[in-house]
Amino acid sequence: MDWYENEEKPERALLVELDTGEFDAEASLAELYELTRSAGAEPCGAILQKRPSPDTATCVGSGMMEEIAEFCRNHEIDLLIFDRELTPTQLRNIEAVSKVRVVDRTMLILDIFAQRARSSEGKLQVELAQLKYMLPRLTGKGTGLSRLGGGIGTRGPGESKLESDRRHIRRRIDTLNAQLAEVEKHREQINRRRRKDGIVTVALVGYTNAGKSTLMNTLTQAGVLAKNMLFATLDPTARALKLPSGRTVMLIDTVGLVRRLPHQLVQAFHSTLEQAATADIILNVCDASSPEAPVHLEVTEKLLAELGCEGRPIIPVLNKCDAMPQNTVIPFIGNAVRISALSGMGIDRLLEAIENALPEKSRRVTLQLPFSRSGVAAQIRRKGIVENEEYNASGLMLTAQIPPDLYESVKEYIVE
Repeated sequence: MDWYENEEKPERALLVELDTGEFDAEASLAELYELTRSAGAEPCGAILQKRPSPDTATCVGSGMMEEIAEFCRNHEIDLLIFDRELTPTQLRNIEAVSKVRVVDRTMLILDIFAQRARSSEGKLQVELAQLKYMLPRLTGKGTGLSRLGGGIGTRGPGESKLESDRRHIRRRIDTLNAQLAEVEKHREQINRRRRKDGIVTVALVGYTNAGKSTLMNTLTQAGVLAKNMLFATLDPTARALKLPSGRTVMLIDTVGLVRRLPHQLVQAFHSTLEQAATADIILNVCDASSPEAPVHLEVTEKLLAELGCEGRPIIPVLNKCDAMPQNTVIPFIGNAVRISALSGMGIDRLLEAIENALPEKSRRVTLQLPFSRSGVAAQIRRKGIVENEEYNASGLMLTAQIPPDLYESVKEYIVE
């Protein structure tokens, strides 16, 4: 077999699940299968052990560890994937016993992100998350850091930096933080401009592989990568969407979520996730054909609450309803909209729901503000769009488009 054929052969992976009762281990293991395939490896089996707590040395018990090592030898396993975050000591000990490379859940997701990131911001965020994760593990992984590339957990922009000492990595982390701060500042300027121009934003959020990108393409012909894989989309995409009434909104596709998303990624992608927090309307998209759909909706709602989205219109969107058997009762209540982004079923009802949730339009008013109310004028300049202003003997005559939340405080100064 030629060397390049070896390069393309997927790594054979054994998945290891530890059930301590913290979460639904079987559902998490099923998700780990999908994550492994998304990373490009071939899951060749799984081992689940119930324990009250992880073993400090090898995560699983010593007897189970020997069974895992024997399975790896007998079935030519290249990779062990643990469905939890491992300590540096556990990583080193498991590799020593099994004689194969070990990847934990966080490393696996980081690797998928490294493969998927396309924009400069996405690459910066992935590198930052990788370096923050690897920094405390520099001494723990030993010779593992000398491998450049060559499999899951070693890819991505951070790999060459992992050869450097701690000081160099910390310096690189500082540089990345500064660059991302500049990107965030630029995004905030764009968001401020959108608000001043009265552009309504609608964010697509939800569990990964729920069909957000397919829905984005159906609504706007955006041409976003849409595949049946986890984390197919990392970089946020914004496109104009014209509603049946003629109003235009900005539709934003965001990164997907999973259970127990590593905190390094939540921190690194915080600015991207905040796109949802600042949106006027949020579409919480989930795969209705999945038995885990209620859990997926809950995961998304929890994150939205953490981002401070309370009080904002959130529309649950049950996608892939065409993939469900006929006469199936969907156990959801409330204002959920049932659609199929692939076939177009229910899209008209979704557009109607978006229109019903639209905030009030800005109003164009002419105000005569006394000199004592200069603070109101400053608010209008910050939140609205000033068309004309001039001082006269009574104060400031100002014509502007103002958002609804300012109207009550200025209506007494409106010039008929």
